[in-house]
Amino acid sequence: MTSDSVPIVAGLGHDVPVLELRGVTRSFSSRTRTTVALDQVNLAVYSGSSVGIVGESGAGKSTILKLLMGLDTPTSGEVRFRGQVVNRRDRAQMTEFRRAVQIVFQDPRSSLDPRMTVARIIAEPLRSLGIPGNHRDRVREVLALVGLDESVENKYPAQFSGGQRQRIAIARALAPSPSVLVADEPVSALDVSVRSHIVDVLADLTDRLGVTLVMVSHDIAIVGQLCDRTVVLRHGRIEEEGETARVLTKPQAQYTRTLLDAVPQMPGALD
Repeated sequence: MTSDSVPIVAGLGHDVPVLELRGVTRSFSSRTRTTVALDQVNLAVYSGSSVGIVGESGAGKSTILKLLMGLDTPTSGEVRFRGQVVNRRDRAQMTEFRRAVQIVFQDPRSSLDPRMTVARIIAEPLRSLGIPGNHRDRVREVLALVGLDESVENKYPAQFSGGQRQRIAIARALAPSPSVLVADEPVSALDVSVRSHIVDVLADLTDRLGVTLVMVSHDIAIVGQLCDRTVVLRHGRIEEEGETARVLTKPQAQYTRTLLDAVPQMPGALD
């Protein structure tokens, strides 16, 4: 199936996708040229699914991520949230959207404010989104979910290792109880020795909490460990899509085979 056809089913479940791109094109123009970052992309992400979007640099991954996060508007086509077209000018809709869709950024060094304590960092989305309840209790709840205890609350990001900082970033994303977690290259900035620990944390959380996971990555092996379905992106178009086990063991596109050839060893989940 190509991106010219009906929306691709990335995850099984409910009739209405929690997030959807319909015929989305995103281009950027300068005085001398127009660059098409995404070209007529259809993508549907259903509640409870785990979807990996993979591709090399320049494939359009960052553009898809911004659109799925409501941080950008397509040149043509629609971005939909729970069946409704996302309107970035609709404050009520965007408040609901921000509560429901949270992101874990690539590098916790730059995504965590070094001047804020861990407690303030995690509570910040609760304050900014006007979420009621005991914020201190919620901070402790999400810290426990990522394997950290309350003793870290009054410390600062610089006092932690890269893996611990990423756990804090995940806890911050979980604080508003989102239904969708978007992960942007969540382990690429970490040492190889701690990557598997963060992968385990994400896998455990999506399983226990039932959170929908959308992961953007250049690393198809990491996607193989975390995602039920895989979307392969190339030059702004969907090259291949399907159940991860099938895509990684019986790829249909030559480009997918090229990505797989660059992986020294497939993840244990597919052994």
